[in-house]
Amino acid sequence: MTGHTFHIHIRGMVQGVGFRPFVYKLAQERQLTGWVNNTNTGVHIRINAAETDARNFLQEVLDKAPAHSIITGHKLEQVPHEPFSGFHIVNSVAETEGELLLTPDFGLCAKCRRDIQERLNKRFGYAFTTCTHCGPRFSIIRQLPYDRERTAMAEFEMCSDCEAEYHSVENRRYYSQTNSCPNCAVKLSLYDTTQKKDQEGFSQAAMIDAVVRAWEQGKIVAIKGIGGYLLTCDAENRKTIQQLRRRKQRPGKPLALMYHDLFILAEDLDVSATDMVALQEPSAPITLLTLKEDPLSAIPFEEIAPGLSRVGAMLPYTPLYDLLLRKFGRPIVATSGNLSGSPILYEDAPAIEYLSPIADQILLNNRDIVMPQDDSVILHSPMQQQPIVLRRSRGLAPNTMQRIGTATTLLATGASLKSSIAYAANRNVYLSQYLGDTENYESQRSYERVLQHFLDLFGKQPEAIACDLHPAYFSTDKAQELSREWGTPLVKVQHHIAHFYALMGEHQLLESEQPMLGFIWDGTGLGEDGNIWGGECFRYEDGFVRRLSHIGYFDFLLGDKMPREPRISALAIANALPEAEDELRALFTGQEWSIYQQMLNTPIHLQSSSVGRLFDAAAALLLGTGTQTYEGEAAMRLEAQAHHYFRRNFPKRELSYLYDREMPAHLPRFLLQELLRGKTAGVEIPVLAARFHLTLADYVGRVAEQAGVERLGFSGGVFQNAWLADLIQRFLGNQFELYFHSSLPPNDENVAFGQLMYLDRKR
Repeated sequence: MTGHTFHIHIRGMVQGVGFRPFVYKLAQERQLTGWVNNTNTGVHIRINAAETDARNFLQEVLDKAPAHSIITGHKLEQVPHEPFSGFHIVNSVAETEGELLLTPDFGLCAKCRRDIQERLNKRFGYAFTTCTHCGPRFSIIRQLPYDRERTAMAEFEMCSDCEAEYHSVENRRYYSQTNSCPNCAVKLSLYDTTQKKDQEGFSQAAMIDAVVRAWEQGKIVAIKGIGGYLLTCDAENRKTIQQLRRRKQRPGKPLALMYHDLFILAEDLDVSATDMVALQEPSAPITLLTLKEDPLSAIPFEEIAPGLSRVGAMLPYTPLYDLLLRKFGRPIVATSGNLSGSPILYEDAPAIEYLSPIADQILLNNRDIVMPQDDSVILHSPMQQQPIVLRRSRGLAPNTMQRIGTATTLLATGASLKSSIAYAANRNVYLSQYLGDTENYESQRSYERVLQHFLDLFGKQPEAIACDLHPAYFSTDKAQELSREWGTPLVKVQHHIAHFYALMGEHQLLESEQPMLGFIWDGTGLGEDGNIWGGECFRYEDGFVRRLSHIGYFDFLLGDKMPREPRISALAIANALPEAEDELRALFTGQEWSIYQQMLNTPIHLQSSSVGRLFDAAAALLLGTGTQTYEGEAAMRLEAQAHHYFRRNFPKRELSYLYDREMPAHLPRFLLQELLRGKTAGVEIPVLAARFHLTLADYVGRVAEQAGVERLGFSGGVFQNAWLADLIQRFLGNQFELYFHSSLPPNDENVAFGQLMYLDRKR
C-alpha cells in the first residue's frame, strides 16, 4: 500500500450521468483504494496511489468520462495520507453552496427502449423505465447534490430487485437515482373529464389501451410527461384537431407532431442527416422540418401549421410515449397542456381543473414534477444546416458552457415576452428554461417559482442584479424589488445591447481586441433615446458598445396593438406612399381608416426602428395578413413564401435586390414601395418575398463595408428566420467572419444571459 493519498475534484455536469459508477469501475480495474462521492461542488475522489498513477488515473477519467457528462474543471492535489480498504461509493454530502452544472432531463435511451419491448424482461411494458443514461433529472431535483432522497423519487422505495441493481457495479442501473420497476412502480391513473372521476381498476397496460382507444375514437387526451402535461390526439383526425384548437383557444399557431417511427416521419417531412441526429439526441427536441410536396400520411397539414412550410416533429422521448405510440401506430398531435398564453401545467390538481374543458381524458402519474418545462424547439437552416434554437427548455436547460471571471454570485432577470432567468454561482452560468410571456399572471407565478428554485439550489444571495431598461416589464419590477430587499446593486442594460452581449458571451468574444459589429434585429425593445429599437447595428471595441446605425425610424402606433396587427406596421411605414393607399385601405374598415388617418395627422413622438415590424408590414401588404393570432405569425408566413421560391431556385445573386446600387436613406419605406410596385406589376409573391430577404442580407454587407469591420454578429428574434441567416452566410461568408447563436436562442430568451455577461464585465 502506498503512503500517498490524492484528492481529485471534478466540476461540471457530473451528477445524474453515471459518473460515480464509472469512477468506481475504473478504480477497481486499476486496483486503487479510496472512495468517490457527490457534493454540491461536483464529484470528489480520494485514492491511494503514486503520483504518476494518480495523474494517469485522472487523465483516464477525463478521457473516458460518461457520454452525457460535461467536465468544466478538474484539480488533483496531494492530501494527508489516509489508509483505505477497497474502493467505495460513499454517501453524498451538501457541504457548501452549489457549484454544479445541473443535469437536464434525458430522453429514453436505446437500451431502456429495448427493455420495455422484450416480453421476458421484467420491465416489459413498464412506462417509467430509466437508467443512468436516461430519464428525468432537472425536472425532479429539489436539492443538491443529485441523489434520490433530494428528488421527487424520494417517495418511491425500491423493491429488492431494484435495490440489487442499484448496488451492482456491473448493472447500468448502478446508482441510478430514478430506478424503479413494476414491483415498485411509479403509478398511472386515468381521469375521465366527463364523469369527473378516476377510472378504477385499470392496470397500466389497460390504461395505455384506453388512451389508444380514445385517440382512435377522436378524443383528446392530456398526458403528464417529464416537464408537464401535453394535449394529444390523432394527427390524422381533422375534426379532432379543429376541436382541440377551439377548446385550447389556439386558432392558428402551429401544433407539434409526435411520430412513432423515424422512417414514417421521413415519408412526410424532409429530414437531413443533421435533423436525423437531432431528433435522436438525449434532449429529444421538437425539430422544425420542411413539409414534403407529397407527404404520404393522411395528416391534414394545413390544420397543423396553417400557411407555413415547416412542421414541428419529435419522436417519443419517454417510455410512456413510446408504449402509447407503438400501440397506436400513427402520429399524434402533442402540444403543451395549457390555455393559450399560459405556462405549461404540471401539477395534478390544476391540470384536472384547467384541462378538463379541453381534454376528454387525463393520464396522470404519482411522481411530482418539481421544475416544469415545455419541449425544446430547434431547426436547422436549409442550406448551411446551422442550428437555430427557437425554445430552450426540456433537455437543453439550464446549463450553459460559459463561465464568468469571478466567483461572484449574479442574477439577471431577462426580458418580458420570451422570458428567462440567468444566474451565476461559483463562475458557472445557468440560464433557466423558457418561462413564457410575463404579461400573463400565471407566467409571473411560474417565473417567481423558478427564481426561488435557483436561489434554494445554490443557497447564495446574488451580489448584483441586472435587468432591462423598460420600466413596465415584470422582470424589471422584480429586479427592483429584490434590489431593495437585499440591498443589492442594480444595473439596467439596454435590451439590444444585452442581445449583443449574449452573442459575444456565447462565442467567448468579450475579451477580443478585434472590433465587431452586432446586427440586433427584433420586434420591440426600449432604446436609450426613449424610442422603440429593433433594427440596430452596434460596434463593440475596447470593451465598449456604441450604436452605429439603424434601419430608419417610423412612427410607433398604438402601443401593444402594433405587434398584434401587422396592418398597423404597414400603415405606419407606407402611409405616405401613393402606391400603398389601395392596399392599405383594404386592410381596414372605413371607420378604422378614418380614425387612423386622424391619428397620423397628429404629431407622433414615439418612433421605431424595428425590423420585426418591417417584416409584419411586408406580410400585410404582400399576403393581406392584417392581424395575427400568435407572435411572429406574419413574419413566418412571409418566410414560408420565400421558402417556396428558394426551394425550387437555389439562391443566386442573379435574383435582383429591391434597390439598385445605392442604399436608400429610409430602408423600411423604400422596401415596401418596391414590394408594392412588384406586386402591381404581377411579380409572384414568392419571388418578392425572396427578394425582400435577399435585400436585407445585402444591406448587412453594405453597412459592414462602410464601417470597415470584418467580424459580424447577429442576434434578436428576426434571426430565427433560417433563410435570412443562410443568405447572409452564403453571400457574405467569404468576405466577413460571421457569428450566429447556436446553443442559445436568438430571441429574447437570451437577454438574461446577455445582461449577466454585461454585469460580469462591468463589475
